[in-house]
Amino acid sequence: GDICEPDFIKQLFETEKIDIVLHFAAQTHVDLSFWHALEFTYVNVYGTNVLVAAAHEANVEKFVYVSTDEVYGGSTDEEFDESSPKRPTNPYASSKAAAECFVQSYWERYQFPAVITRSSNVYGPHQYPEKVIPKFISLLQQNRKCCIHGSGLQRRNFLYATDVVEAFLTVLKEGKPGEIYNIGTNFEMSIAQLAKELIHLIKKTSSESEMEHWMDYVKDRPTNDLRYPMNSEKMHNLGWKPKVPWKEGIKKTIEWYKENFHNWKNAEKALEPFFFSEPFAQLSGP
Repeated sequence: GDICEPDFIKQLFETEKIDIVLHFAAQTHVDLSFWHALEFTYVNVYGTNVLVAAAHEANVEKFVYVSTDEVYGGSTDEEFDESSPKRPTNPYASSKAAAECFVQSYWERYQFPAVITRSSNVYGPHQYPEKVIPKFISLLQQNRKCCIHGSGLQRRNFLYATDVVEAFLTVLKEGKPGEIYNIGTNFEMSIAQLAKELIHLIKKTSSESEMEHWMDYVKDRPTNDLRYPMNSEKMHNLGWKPKVPWKEGIKKTIEWYKENFHNWKNAEKALEPFFFSEPFAQLSGP
């Protein structure tokens, strides 16, 4: 079903006796959001409103809204904590920030037991290959170049999938209604360095010139935040910290895509680079 269908969602809560909601459902790819801004707004904001209204009516015990570090906007030095202002710079992040406001309004008005999480980039097996890590892995495994937006100096924090699952389980058990929790990691890497790391692991080379051969620099996004540094002390106080080291996580991820890429439907389309020729604008509905 679809979170944008109120009748379906209402029936779901009535028939399934749902008491806990983990709300992950969203349009998530930043590149696509510049081309389909209204669709992202419709799914992420309106869909969240439908879901939170139905969950409130059903008197659920806890509602966890899964947001993103991107609502903070970029920073070169300031470390974001949960009280930092929201300054989103792309349509995806803007839609997630607006959806957060809907969720928070239900806490303020009804004391609805909502918790908001904001996490770093998650990676691991089973991720759709439009995301940067599986995209680069899949391209290299097909002897194609990594397509890098702009300078490639933008840095991202990467969190392994099982670590973020542990974080959500911790929030379900220990998270306090009305609170926001950053789920972050100190492991940070530039996109260009990420490409080189994967080229080294997949193509078995440490030669700088050979690495450059596998990297293709394309036009940058209209906005591309440099960093999203987050303080996750609040989560640490609940008893959670990331455990999986990068070398272990990326090895498992590379192995999984080697065996399973062909199982994705329309995966080849996801590997194409996004070219930005016009600023985002959209007049038609979803």
